[in-house]
Parts: sequence; structure tokens; C-alpha cells
Amino acid sequence: MTTTTTPTLAGVMAELASLEDPGIREVNQRHGDDHAVNLTKLRAVAKRVKKNHDFALQLWGTSDSAARLLALLICRPREFTPAQLDAMLREARTRKVHDWLVGYVVMKGPHSEELRVAWLDDADPVVAAAGWALTADRVVKRPEGLDLPGLLDVIEARMASAHERLQWEMNTCLAQIGIENADLRGRALDIGERLGVLRDYPTPPNCTSPFAPEWIGEMVRRKEG
Repeated sequence: MTTTTTPTLAGVMAELASLEDPGIREVNQRHGDDHAVNLTKLRAVAKRVKKNHDFALQLWGTSDSAARLLALLICRPREFTPAQLDAMLREARTRKVHDWLVGYVVMKGPHSEELRVAWLDDADPVVAAAGWALTADRVVKRPEGLDLPGLLDVIEARMASAHERLQWEMNTCLAQIGIENADLRGRALDIGERLGVLRDYPTPPNCTSPFAPEWIGEMVRRKEG
């Protein structure tokens, strides 16, 4: 007979501390993150702890990035209120925590559209970046009702001078509009080429460049096979 041990905050925090690797921290710091735990090992901890929303809230409350990443893996997205998610986003200043919060929790919960609209023009560019990430996701999955030409107008006017994080998500939205909409592809390609955002972004071999004209071209070629 096996017994299940209820995780404790002190125990899990100690385990996360034992998994820290200075080399991982050094690499992550170059990308705007501050945690030092291998993400495969972090996911193994999450698998063992299992879904536990109350415990996720405790982990989030520590303000530790590795603990917050774990919290995002074990929480139940539908149990958050819009106000909770808004507060969490404004606290989530490191890139990985921000991205996982948006991609693993907000996108999977019932409040994604409400928050997309609320965040899209927020004065905080990191919060606005979340709104654009949700918009890019909707362009691909549920474009009905979106003003795609209007989004291109905003991208054309603001992307070149936007904060780095906001610029990245606006560029993603630009690329997805071009990939998914043949009638707007020419304009999306033109905007990307003229603005030149991420044209020189270092891209590993065999990976697709985030430069919108190259990204659009590659994905359209794959779709048309």
C-alpha cells in the first residue's frame, strides 16, 4: 500500500533550492529571467505534486520565480478571477513567468477575451504585451470579430518604437495575420519589411527567424507544402 505525502511549502521550496544550477541562472539572466532550475526537473516536481490550486497560490505568494513557474503548472486556470490574473501579471516581471502565466493559465481560462481587451492598450508595456500575445493567439484560433486591418494600422504606427517585450508580441501578431490571411499577407509583408523589426535577430540554424517577412514566408510555404 502506497501513501501520498501532502506537499508542504517549506519542503517544496527546499527542493527547488536544491535543484538550482548557477550555470542555468547565468544563461537565464541573459534572457530576462532569474530562476536557476532546469525546466525538465521543474516539470517533474509538478507531476509529482499534481494539480493543487491552493498550494499554487502559496507558491505564487513567495515571489520566487521558480516557485511561481511551479505554481503555474499545478494551478487550475478556471479558478482564477480576472482581478487575480491582472494582479499576477503586473507582479510577473520576469519573462518566463510572464509567458507561462499568459500561455498556460490566461489562454486556458474563461477570462482570456476580457483580459485581452483590458490589457491591449495598457500604459505598462509589459502588460500590453500580454494583450498582444492573446490577440495573436486569437488571430490563429478565433479570428471572427477581430478588426485585422485595424490591428495592422496600430502595428504599423507603434511597433518600431515599442518596448522590447511589447514589440516582440506585436511582431508575432503581425506575422500571424500574414500567415493566416492571404488577403492581408501583402500588407503584413510590407509593414515587416519597411519597419525591419527583428531583421537581424540571431536565429539558430534550422530555426525560423522572427523577422516577420521571413517568418510569414516560411510558414506559408509549409502550409502550402
